[in-house]
Amino acid sequence: MSPLGNQNQPVVVGVDGSEQSGFALRWAAEFAAHHRAPLDIVFAIEIPVDYYYGPGLTGPRYDRAALHRQGQEDVADAAATEAAALTTPIADITISTAVIEGAPIPVLRDRSTSARLIVVGSRGLGALRRTLLGSVSTSLARHAECPVAVIPDAPVDAEGPVVVGVDGSACSTDAIGIAFDEAARRRTRLVAVNAWSEFYRYEARSTMQTEAEALLSESLAGYAEKYPEVQLDRVVVEDRPARAVLDASTGAQLIVVGSHGRGGFAGMTLGSVAQAVLHGAQSPVIIARPRSRH
Repeated sequence: MSPLGNQNQPVVVGVDGSEQSGFALRWAAEFAAHHRAPLDIVFAIEIPVDYYYGPGLTGPRYDRAALHRQGQEDVADAAATEAAALTTPIADITISTAVIEGAPIPVLRDRSTSARLIVVGSRGLGALRRTLLGSVSTSLARHAECPVAVIPDAPVDAEGPVVVGVDGSACSTDAIGIAFDEAARRRTRLVAVNAWSEFYRYEARSTMQTEAEALLSESLAGYAEKYPEVQLDRVVVEDRPARAVLDASTGAQLIVVGSHGRGGFAGMTLGSVAQAVLHGAQSPVIIARPRSRH
């Protein structure tokens, strides 16, 4: 199976009425159309528990029916306008909507068990500072059971390359597969980045550079034949991995990295490199996570 699952699995996008989730919706709609996959637009209604100030005094009570109506209106509008307008010229796909009572993180994580891809904005209505990654996007990147796309609230250069971080790990292999497929679909070049450091090693720099070049070649073996139309640029540098990926991603339309690298293990949530890339990226990022076995 592809790292992005099969064609019948939906692309799930979380919306909350914020401008940031609008960027995520538009990106998800185009992605789903290009992949000929169903699109599910999910609105999670988080209803706070009433709280007490003292005897006979309570906090505000929330009208569940009104919140559900507002959610239904938001997702219906999103499906009928934004999503339909973007997908129709590309492909005729199924667009469904769901309004679910619950916190966004568990609602979307539950959906991730059967999704092709989970798509969220980098920040939502609860964001306090533009420099901080949102709690929903961070948590899903750590705990979702399928790949996760995090979309920033910034314009993307549609002519830019796809950039992939490579380190020889299993998650990196998944990231490479996704990146080649996306570069082919987007008809753009692919930049594959591997970084090395002399920290904790006492070999000559020339030896480490050669080893890193060999690891990159081994990791990419077979993809050039499978995707002959993709122009491949190889970058091997002495640097911190996250910084090398971010430097290579200037003007990129997409970055793909594994959720954790060679130092990680099956139960690990999110590696330091993936986390640093998420926090520093100006482009959409796909985190290649181990797929659910459910």
